[in-house]
Amino acid sequence: MNRQQAIALWVSAANMALIFAFPPYDFVSLQRGFVPTFGGFHFVSMPPANGLLNGSFLALEMIVVLINAGIAWLLLRNGRPLDGKRISRGQRGVLWLMAINLVAVLLFPPFENYYAITKAALPSFDGFYFIFEDNAQRQIVTTLLYLEVALVLINGGLLWLLFADRRSADLSAEEKRALAKALRDRQRGE
Repeated sequence: MNRQQAIALWVSAANMALIFAFPPYDFVSLQRGFVPTFGGFHFVSMPPANGLLNGSFLALEMIVVLINAGIAWLLLRNGRPLDGKRISRGQRGVLWLMAINLVAVLLFPPFENYYAITKAALPSFDGFYFIFEDNAQRQIVTTLLYLEVALVLINGGLLWLLFADRRSADLSAEEKRALAKALRDRQRGE
């Protein structure tokens, strides 16, 4: 592990601590027929009155931080590859786009209006709103949010494979011997 990877791990650990210190809460009101609406982020030891922890959104926040930590780990690794393959420029771009998209998905989740929730048999979709706005009249549509995250990951995985360096698959016997020798020398040196 190099210095940049260690910093990325510390930043990820700090993000996880922040997520657990200020988890998302839903507000459950008698006036709205006990329909939970998004209540915001509150300190863990001081939950809001009639507040209910939004476990789905909290789990999704943790997943995104862990995935972004893995992406940072890959982006910041040394130039010496372990398996003889390097991350191509296209793959690095895909990793950056995935990380940015995952953060944007959490900052602008899909919401539905509480009135539509009480009147509709099926979930409705009101739009994407900034998570730190006043969303007291809305509820996060977690099924749509999970689908967004899954599609970002699937598309990122497909693009990762598309931009993979295919030249290393057809090595000659001499190149294989040189690679094996380099790996043996590297193991002896560490």
